[in-house]
Amino acid sequence: MRQQSSFVSARFTALLSILLLIVTANANAQKSNVGRRIIVDINGKGDFKSVQGAINSLPDFSNIARIILIKKGIYNEKIYIQKHNIALVGEDREHTIITQAIARDEWRCLHNDDWGVATLNIDGNDITLQNLTITNSYGFKLSKDVMINCPIDTLAKQKKIAKSGHQMAMRTMNATRLKAINCHFSAFGGDTVSPWNVENGLFYFKDCIMEGGVDFYCPRGWAYAENCRFISHSGSAAIWHDGSKYEDSKTVLVDCSFEGFNGFNLGRYHRDAQFYLINCRFAANMSDKNIYRVETSNTIQWGDRIYYFNCHKRGGDYAWHRDNLRTAPGSPDAKQIDAKWVFKGRWNPVQ
Repeated sequence: MRQQSSFVSARFTALLSILLLIVTANANAQKSNVGRRIIVDINGKGDFKSVQGAINSLPDFSNIARIILIKKGIYNEKIYIQKHNIALVGEDREHTIITQAIARDEWRCLHNDDWGVATLNIDGNDITLQNLTITNSYGFKLSKDVMINCPIDTLAKQKKIAKSGHQMAMRTMNATRLKAINCHFSAFGGDTVSPWNVENGLFYFKDCIMEGGVDFYCPRGWAYAENCRFISHSGSAAIWHDGSKYEDSKTVLVDCSFEGFNGFNLGRYHRDAQFYLINCRFAANMSDKNIYRVETSNTIQWGDRIYYFNCHKRGGDYAWHRDNLRTAPGSPDAKQIDAKWVFKGRWNPVQ
């Protein structure tokens, strides 16, 4: 009996030792992964020459962010991200450029959905973009509208593609918890920055430049933009929001500036929306027109919800952007409006 007990004890000790070795190895591997950077260099001096190649090399899931460092260069790529917890970090915003020329209307003549319609197509969660320029160059290159064959069109089988039509630099599908810091998103046409997830989209932008045509910043769900610069090239509005799923959905813009062509409009919507503009600055040539509701067949459940605090226009303010923050739900104080306030504990992007 004593011999059997000794044998069991020895086996237990051996098993415990093996388990300790496995735990230690996993911990060391995790530490190693935390410090690891995948380097993309178009000149071949990194781990990959293409951004998509680096993304494809990663497992679909990770508990920690996988950082892809992108060296300076012009990357003529259409990017697809269907994996989670990935950070694309450019070496320098002005010189790390991902670019494609895509007209959404042309794409939809051959495809049934928007997957692939943008330069950067995202369907993963916990994605970070930093120090990057992401461009859809279609409208900048096109000199005039063109007529193309369009098999999906049931009548004419043709479609006119406009220089100022929809041109997405970034389009998300079901993604949530997207963060963009010090990025430049550019297009000539509409919907440049399209983070779309009305159900549970949480989107954070800081120190970014966004430029384009109609509705070129058009989040759905919850969005927070801080210290961003918005430039209108064409179209009937710069910003748009869809908060039709939940009454609390909102788009918040703090310390942002707006500029563009003579008479550019600030914003519009045709679904339930909720806008907060805090400490924003408007160019002198902005039109004297509040964010407006487009004629629509959509049911607007919660009425006009457009709130301003301390927003000013160069050359003199318009009456419609006077302070009215106290009329917002809960009568918030401007000092309490930050990312945590917007996302209500579901996500803290500034951790």
